Amino acid sequence: MNDAPIPMTALDEADRLHLIHPLHHPKDHANARVFTRGEGAILHTADGRQFIDGLSALWNVNIGHGRKELAAAASAQMEKLAYASAYAGFTNEPAIRLAERIVGKAYGNMAAAYFTTGGAESNESAFKFARYYWKRMGKPDKVKIISRSYGYHGVTMAAMSATSLPGYQKMFGPMVPNFHQVVPPYPYRWPGNGDAGIGAADAAEDAIKALGADNVAAIICEPVMGAGGVIVPPPTYFPRLREICDRHNVLLIADEVITGFGRTGKWFALGHWGIEPDLMSFAKGVTSGYLPLGGVLVSKTIHKAIEEAPMDEKFMHAATYSGHPVCCAVGLANMDIIENEGLVERAAEQGKRLQAGLETLRSLSCVGDVRGLGMLGAVELVEDKGSKKPALGLGAKVVGEAGKRGLIIRQRAGGDGPPPSGDSLCVAPPLMTPEATLDQIVQILGESIEAASR
Repeated sequence: MNDAPIPMTALDEADRLHLIHPLHHPKDHANARVFTRGEGAILHTADGRQFIDGLSALWNVNIGHGRKELAAAASAQMEKLAYASAYAGFTNEPAIRLAERIVGKAYGNMAAAYFTTGGAESNESAFKFARYYWKRMGKPDKVKIISRSYGYHGVTMAAMSATSLPGYQKMFGPMVPNFHQVVPPYPYRWPGNGDAGIGAADAAEDAIKALGADNVAAIICEPVMGAGGVIVPPPTYFPRLREICDRHNVLLIADEVITGFGRTGKWFALGHWGIEPDLMSFAKGVTSGYLPLGGVLVSKTIHKAIEEAPMDEKFMHAATYSGHPVCCAVGLANMDIIENEGLVERAAEQGKRLQAGLETLRSLSCVGDVRGLGMLGAVELVEDKGSKKPALGLGAKVVGEAGKRGLIIRQRAGGDGPPPSGDSLCVAPPLMTPEATLDQIVQILGESIEAASR
C-alpha cells in the first residue's frame, strides 16, 4: 500500500534554506526523499513511494521500523520521569537496569557501562577511559591510539582522527595528535599469499614497537569494519591481536557500534573469535535507533581503577544526557524484543541466506569480492577481476539504480587506503527482515549493478 502523496514544495524550500544535513552538499540533496512512515523493513516517502530499507537506516534499526512497544516504553517513562541527572550522587532505575542488562549479555570480563548519546561520543569516551586507566596505573605517557585504515569511529575530533577514511578529514584538519593508523586485515586486497590476519596483527605490533609500548594506550578495532566496506577479518586476526596487546600492555577497544546487539548473529561480535576486549563502545542497535543512546563497557580491571581512585584522581568525564532515563527505558524495551523474538539467532540463520544470495553476484563481470557476516554484507566492484583494478564512481551509480527500483543501500567510495580498493556496496537490513525481502534485496542489487555497469 502506498501512502497518498503530500505536497512538499514549501517543506522542501525550508529544508534547503534552514537545515544542514550530515555529509552535506546541495547536489547530493537535490532530490531528497522525505520519509514519513516505517514498517518492518519498509520505509514510506512523502511522494507515495516505498523502499526496502537495505541498510537498517544507518546500520541501526535492528528490530525494524514501527514497533509500538518502544513508543509505549518512551511514553510511559516520560510521563513518570522524563529526565534527571545521572551525575555522581544521582541515578535512575532505567539506567541502572540497562547497564546491568548489557553487561550481562556482553563479554565475561566486563563490569560496568558508561552511557553516551551515540557512537562517536562512545569512542571519544573510550579513548579517555584508556588514558585515564594508564594515568591511574602510573603510566602517564601511554596516550597514543592505534586504529586501522578503512576504520570508521565517528567524526568528532578525536574519533575523526581515529577514523581512516580521508574524505571525512579533508576539510577539518589538522587531526588530533597521537593517533596512528596501520593496515587492516583485508583479505581481498592483501598483497601476496600471506595470511591477512597474521600480517595485519603483526603490523599493529610493528607500530607498537615503533611508537614505544610505554607510549601506546590502546588499539581500536571494529570486529567487522562497517562504513569502510564491511571488511571481515580472517579467523587468525583477533586472537593474534589480543595476544599482542597483552604482551605489550596495550588495551584493546572493540568498536561494536555497528556489530553489537545481534547484527552479526551474536550479541557482540568478538564472540565469533573467542576473545574479550578491555573496552567496548556501543550505540545504534541498543535502541534500534528509536532514541539516541550509546555507551562504553569497561572491564573489571578498568572498573576497579575507577572505583579505587583517590578523590584527586576521580573520573572527571561527563555529559548532560548520560544515563537519560527515557533513552534507557527504550533500550530495555528494545533488548526485550531482541531477546524474546530470538533476533540474534535469526540474524545468524537468515544471515546465511543473505550471504548466500550475495555470493550469486560474483558472476557479474564487475564484482570482485563478496563478503559479510550475519546481517551485514558488501559487494566490492572492480574494473577487472584478474587484476582487481578498483572500479571508482560505479558504486554511486549502482546506489542510484537501486533507488529507482525501491531499495536503499549505501556505498563506500573506493580509492582510500592503503590498500586502494574499489567502490563497495553495503547492505545491513533489519534483523527481522522476511526471507522474501532478503531475496528481493539481492535481486535488485544484481539488477542495479548490471544497469549501472552498462
